[in-house]
Amino acid sequence: MQGKTLIIAGGGAAGFFCAVNAAEKNPGLKVIILEKSNKLLSKVRISGGGRCNVTHACFDRHQLVKRYPRGERFLKKSFVHFSPEETVSWFAKRGVQLKTEEDGRMFPVSDDSGTIISCLLDAATRRGVQVLLHQEVKKLSRIGELWQVDCGSENYKADFVCIACGGYPKPAMFQWLTELGHTAASPVPSLFTFNIGDKILNNLMGISIPDAQVKIMGSKLMERGPVLVTHWGLSGPAVLRLSAWGARELAALNWHFKVQTNWIPEYNENSLRSFLQQFRFEKAAMKVVNRNPFSLPQRFWEYHLEIAGINAETRWSDLPSKEQNRLIKNLCAQEFEVKGKTTFKEEFVTAGGINLAEVDPDTMESRLNKNLFFAGEVLDVDGVTGGFNFQHAWTSGFVAALAISTRLTERPVKA
Repeated sequence: MQGKTLIIAGGGAAGFFCAVNAAEKNPGLKVIILEKSNKLLSKVRISGGGRCNVTHACFDRHQLVKRYPRGERFLKKSFVHFSPEETVSWFAKRGVQLKTEEDGRMFPVSDDSGTIISCLLDAATRRGVQVLLHQEVKKLSRIGELWQVDCGSENYKADFVCIACGGYPKPAMFQWLTELGHTAASPVPSLFTFNIGDKILNNLMGISIPDAQVKIMGSKLMERGPVLVTHWGLSGPAVLRLSAWGARELAALNWHFKVQTNWIPEYNENSLRSFLQQFRFEKAAMKVVNRNPFSLPQRFWEYHLEIAGINAETRWSDLPSKEQNRLIKNLCAQEFEVKGKTTFKEEFVTAGGINLAEVDPDTMESRLNKNLFFAGEVLDVDGVTGGFNFQHAWTSGFVAALAISTRLTERPVKA
């Protein structure tokens, strides 16, 4: 191992996790992180509104992989080596306790992403990991058994290289990797909110519907969960999951499509009509504005009365059937035209990246180039929101570090 060097391209979650674990497992290994910008762990800092959604409390591997629109089969193998349980344990051993929220997301008990950043930076410092900023890898080439890493003004040599540079927004940016024989699935945005040009929605900004069903019209894409009304349209977990599963299909439509929303998904139009018949009988004398039978936010209920043409002072017994039918239609099947997308809280995630058939999921090593490894979003793996993308970062970084460690301790086979 003496004199061996590992270079990691990228100072994000996957890169740091690979660096720290490789250095801990191999004290004699020289580990260098090359980061193209002047910022380290930038996504960790902004994740979860600055709290860092470290992972998700989904400890059944077969259920866990279903949270990834791309990469399910690949992750079934890699999660065997490092799971969410091991993520929780890894941070706990280094003094960082995680907590689980009602929806399964896991955060540091400090509610501060700085806790995770400090943990990783301290671990890297303790193990002598060298971090070099403003060093963007532009080319990799082989010189005998070594890799030459070209950063333009600087060149480095390494026995092992791990690519953890994150996702690229444009296919051309993968060129330095395709020159090595790799192919990349064309990148498209994932995890985005839907822009809707309905000015009436502007008055509803900030309203959250705890349980709604959103369907992309003309497709099988449909998700159910919380939906948030924003000043530009629709967001929230259901919409973000839909954007992830439909990333390629929606990109092909140039993000212009129609959605149908059921704001009370326990009903369809027929069952809601039956319910309202009984409800109107029981609450006949009450004004419709004062008696919202679905626990919808009051402002949202008044909006639906308005667009159905119902006078708020109308009593339930006097509600005309024409207006009632409009109300039923809008509550169970309201349609919106989506005219674009907006990045969710700066958490830019791409669908696309290095073809998974070209990478061994048990080691993260390239099947085409010996001692070349991949970790994180540069691979064609992406998860829905909720800590799943970070879990892939931790897992892939750890698996690459473990494989490098194994390679270093292997004894040559005698002839």
